Amino acid sequence: MCTFVGSLIESVMAKRYTITAALPYTNGPIHIGHLAGVYVPADIFARYLRLKGNDVAFMCGSDEHGVPITIKAKKEGVSPQNIVDKYHGIIKQSFEEFGISFDNYSRTSAKMHHDTASEFFKTLYDNNEFVEEVSQQLYDAEANQFLADRFVTGTCPKCGYEEAYGDQCESCGSSLNATDLINPKSAITGNVPTLKKTKHWFLPLNKYEEFLRNWILVGHKKDWKPNVYGQVKSWIDDGLRPRAVTRDLDWGIPVPVEGGEGKVLYVWFDAPIGYISATKEWAAREGKNWEDYWKDKDTTLVHFIGKDNIVFHCIIFPAMLKAEGSFILPENVPANEFLNLEGNKLSTSKNWAVWLPDYLKDFPNQQDVLRYTLTANAPETKDNDFTWKDFQARNNNELVAIFGNFINRVVVLTHKYYNGVVPNPSNYSQIDLDTLAELKAYPAVIASSIERYRFREASQELMNLARLGNKYLAEEEPWKTIKTDEARTKTVMYVALQIAAALAVLSEPFLPFTSNKLKSILNESGNSWDDISNEKELLPTNHVIGKGELLFSKIEDAAIQEQLDKLEAQKRTNEMADKTVEPQKDIITFDDFTKLDLRVGTIIEAEKMPKTKKLLVLKVDTGIDVRIIVSGIAESFSPEEVIGKRVTVLVNLAPRKLRGVESEGMILMTENETGNLVFVNPDKGDQIANGIRIS
Repeated sequence: MCTFVGSLIESVMAKRYTITAALPYTNGPIHIGHLAGVYVPADIFARYLRLKGNDVAFMCGSDEHGVPITIKAKKEGVSPQNIVDKYHGIIKQSFEEFGISFDNYSRTSAKMHHDTASEFFKTLYDNNEFVEEVSQQLYDAEANQFLADRFVTGTCPKCGYEEAYGDQCESCGSSLNATDLINPKSAITGNVPTLKKTKHWFLPLNKYEEFLRNWILVGHKKDWKPNVYGQVKSWIDDGLRPRAVTRDLDWGIPVPVEGGEGKVLYVWFDAPIGYISATKEWAAREGKNWEDYWKDKDTTLVHFIGKDNIVFHCIIFPAMLKAEGSFILPENVPANEFLNLEGNKLSTSKNWAVWLPDYLKDFPNQQDVLRYTLTANAPETKDNDFTWKDFQARNNNELVAIFGNFINRVVVLTHKYYNGVVPNPSNYSQIDLDTLAELKAYPAVIASSIERYRFREASQELMNLARLGNKYLAEEEPWKTIKTDEARTKTVMYVALQIAAALAVLSEPFLPFTSNKLKSILNESGNSWDDISNEKELLPTNHVIGKGELLFSKIEDAAIQEQLDKLEAQKRTNEMADKTVEPQKDIITFDDFTKLDLRVGTIIEAEKMPKTKKLLVLKVDTGIDVRIIVSGIAESFSPEEVIGKRVTVLVNLAPRKLRGVESEGMILMTENETGNLVFVNPDKGDQIANGIRIS
């Protein structure tokens, strides 16, 4: 265990917290990248704060107005509302089953949100906070539509990535305008767009540059994560420019002022206001005042996001809040980096992901295994990689072998020796006192890591507490002392039970399902986080614990191989989809075709050509003769594999010397769906004699 050398971070002094998690697009389910980057760390933080007795509003909801939704709707031939209704239900249910403890999960198509976003826009409009401009925007004449955001692709002007979108480059993370793209192309028709005049409202970010510089670059230089601070600094140092807050689209929140006909609020203006509207819904339902959570300076606001959303939550949304004038600003924006999958970047379009609904189906009642793996390998400071082998190892070698093993031993021995009754300890030895003292330090150690948004570190400190329990039992050996020193055994088991009770509490932010199960086993649910550090007995003498059950189950190789096989199949599908079909060659005449002499043949001998990697020297019976053909198939077939193969041979190809060997023909080959070479075999196999012509 690391040494705890300081007081707790002062940020927890505030008793009221508003925590937001980035609103997921409702154009597909949640995957492990979303969970690792945003939702698991946000949930750990919210659960921890509640355990500490704070007033917490944990807000999220479906982002239903993005251009990707309209594109998805066009592809499926349905309305955008059909798409958002479908995926809102899937996402919300997945979050609930996975144990993400939102106080409210709303949606931006809700009336409360439309009203809140419209009111916010009108307030800024009435206060002359917008700049109205007529500008040239990309336009697709065939589609009769302006090309905002994802409706246009092109080359990123900053990194050269050729598939950047009109609002963001997914390669370098830069936020873009559609007109910034080099060689833009309509995502609707594929046409090269033209420029056409249109009117929009812009938020003059340059007006807030000095405020943002002082607030972030001076005020949060030390407490914001380096990746967040660095990206914001780069933006500000590059000079901020006005940003459009409206779009020429027919899906979204209509611009609520004169002249806004046919236009909607830009999704990155509308979406973060969703945090506010979700809070309003929750407050009305719970009988609370929503303004306490957004306008009281004693409230701490924290945004959990992925690194691709940094600019919106650290520059654009704060500028909006500042312009409105009555809202608090975020105290921190702990953005994570990206999570890769088996060495490759997660991609929803290529289905290269582990989708949460699939995981919940394939690994029922094992939510905490994924939560723990994603936390222990969280991409907090750099991109990290999720592998199924690591997932299995985290479960089998840590959750089962360390945490679960300790609890199982304690519960089994307590029932075996004392019929499930917590024994009365006698005199404490020095190791008992040292172990209890170390136990009492863990809440502060774990809290320190959580409050500094080091959730990976915090999860390992939790596991260290389970290690402490295992080490204590291994050294004190109650299964031996029960035969020689009953009083000593009672003390050891009493101390071990206190560690088990502490694990039940401290695991709750990280492993909520496990925590509930352990509390049920111990027949205890009244302990708080701070009780562990104080002198209170967590499981008092004569308390009766419940029957034992395994907290975790070993994950077998077959279950992991099944997941790897699914990914391998998807990889092959993606590789085939990425292959470009060669265009048709020049037209030939019938006379040209009849010049080709294709015959059925059999390979009767084969050997590797010396000092080459690709060439096999084949002896082929063509029916009209036996001839030598040199073929570049050695990387796909061994000589032994091809002997006896029936093949199609182009026999009247002009002879050609290859490495000193004259080749008198060509074997016809092609590639299968996996990209491997295969022979173009004559039909009916050996029923067709060598030398038969193929016409």
